[in-house]
Amino acid sequence: MRKSNSEPAGHANALTLEQKRTLYRDGYIVLKKAVSEEQANAALARIGEAKKGEYIGGEKVMLDLINASSITPILNDAMGEFDPPIACQVGVTPVSKPNGRFTNLGYRDEDLPYYSAGTHMDGSITIAPPQEVQTGTPEEIYARHFASGPKGDLGRSPDVIGHNMVPMFEDPEMTLGLGSFTAFVFICLNDQTIEGRGQTAVLRGAHHAMEKFFRMQYQTNGHLGPEGPEWPRLDYDCPNRCGMVYVPQAVQDQFIDESSESTPDGKKWPRPTQVLMDKGDACITLYHIPHSGTRNELGTESRKNMIFRIRNKKRQPDVMVNGISDHPDRGQRGEWLKFEEGNDPWERSKYAMCNMWDEWEGMQEVVAEQQALEKEAL
Repeated sequence: MRKSNSEPAGHANALTLEQKRTLYRDGYIVLKKAVSEEQANAALARIGEAKKGEYIGGEKVMLDLINASSITPILNDAMGEFDPPIACQVGVTPVSKPNGRFTNLGYRDEDLPYYSAGTHMDGSITIAPPQEVQTGTPEEIYARHFASGPKGDLGRSPDVIGHNMVPMFEDPEMTLGLGSFTAFVFICLNDQTIEGRGQTAVLRGAHHAMEKFFRMQYQTNGHLGPEGPEWPRLDYDCPNRCGMVYVPQAVQDQFIDESSESTPDGKKWPRPTQVLMDKGDACITLYHIPHSGTRNELGTESRKNMIFRIRNKKRQPDVMVNGISDHPDRGQRGEWLKFEEGNDPWERSKYAMCNMWDEWEGMQEVVAEQQALEKEAL
């Protein structure tokens, strides 16, 4: 029988050997009670006091969930040094029922399986989905869609940014269509122990498939992410004819079987694993794992997950990563950063995307062990 990957922290400052093996295999691990009751309660109180539209993700009480908890020493041991976050994504999802609005995937919310999971890779531009079925050629739909972003019609350009503030391309030559980092941390502040409460879902084990896919892209022509080999940016065959392709189909296909659920058009979707957590628990994942929030259909209150994006300092020692950005090779709103002579940030990021364990300094022995076992099994 397979062990659960929801385990107590090994000790205050590190994962156990077994937990590191779980992280290698599954791409994520849940740490029970990683933050104290007092820290969780303080963050909940601040969320309760927040005014509508107020951003509280930069406040100390929220940042202490990682900066003053067991999570920082655990990450330092497993991954390495990182900038203490100065911001986080406040993932509060109200209770809601299925509805007929088109999602970013180009399908109606009520038609998507797995509580409307929009499984994706982080670091991809997102434009608000059109609510009318699009007409015209693929080229016309593409041009119209990205012209509707915050900066207007700039054509196909690295200066285009989405409503999520992510650039269309990270680099001037438009060879890198994704931002990247090293690790996610999702900190749970309420009961998400039953599916359907809006919890994060992950495509368990798909980090291995994504790394192989990035390597294929790099070996083909050096272009990674959407608009690189075998990864179109948009799906013109979905119901609104303008759906974002957030995970390449070649990767999705590896996780589809006879049990996979379908949308009304007959398309099958890989079943993600709902990450079941309770107040004070934390989930650590690799950047490489496709994931999604889900509809909070069965919850009794809003789902509350604080989301941090962490990058090992070794990739760019002189760049401060704020803890919320999924595209730290550019500014938070797509600004161009300055790098010293000989420092090619795009190549460094491509290398990290193609070598996902390189930035996990405390995982090297386990990675070597597990890869040797995989070779023996061939």
